[in-house]
Amino acid sequence: MTTDATSAREPSGASGRAQYAEERHQVLVQTVRSQGRLDAGAMAEQLRVSTETIRKDLLLLERQGLLRRVHGGAIAIEDLAFEPAVSSRTSNEAEKRRIAQAALAEIPREGAVFIDAGSTTTMLAELFPADRELTVFTNTLTIALALVSRPRLSVHTLGGRVRARTFAEVDNWAVRALSEIRVDVAFLGTNAISSERGLSTPDESEATVKRLMLSAARRRILLADSTKHDRTSLFKYGNLSDIDLLITDDGLSQPDARRLEAAGLKQVIRA
Repeated sequence: MTTDATSAREPSGASGRAQYAEERHQVLVQTVRSQGRLDAGAMAEQLRVSTETIRKDLLLLERQGLLRRVHGGAIAIEDLAFEPAVSSRTSNEAEKRRIAQAALAEIPREGAVFIDAGSTTTMLAELFPADRELTVFTNTLTIALALVSRPRLSVHTLGGRVRARTFAEVDNWAVRALSEIRVDVAFLGTNAISSERGLSTPDESEATVKRLMLSAARRRILLADSTKHDRTSLFKYGNLSDIDLLITDDGLSQPDARRLEAAGLKQVIRA
């Protein structure tokens, strides 16, 4: 295997496993496969090498198709296409509830809103106030059912094929409906948000619908817990500059929030 200067012998790591570049590479690949991601700084400390050495290692491993580099570290290749079912997304429930509660302040008193598919947006629908004269559009059957009991709301779904994994309506009918509506505020979800690549999702049909959602709203609010940050998925559907407000949890650090804003996102709230 062709290597660069990182193949020179390094001091042993705390566990004595990383004397050579090949050994480091094995540790890095095993870590990202078992944990789904790795932090370059933490791995440099663990293996007793410089952060620059780890970055060079990750660059080489990415070229070999063994992982995908992101800001500050790397993620597993299989994470790009992995998409858990909405019904199984029970992690970070407290954080998602705080995000949904913070989003309540952004709901207008009247007009039209859109609520995207997702576990955090579903929680917003469950908390949605019943005292508003609003037209609510959604591409998700479960969200529509959560809202339809509120008599002052006029609830509409887009129609189209329903994806079993996310319950989202996609394809031609959904696309046609979105081309004909304009809402005051859209509450959006995402699988991945990155200062380098923007917003992305594993499914091409959902990416198409999400792209149109951005165009259909006067104001666009992204609800995403901090685990979605610094991740990349298969299909990009939007830029950070498309988002007026990100509501996330305090697991996103202040420096990371500032980095997202510097990349084009207009405002970040850490609930």
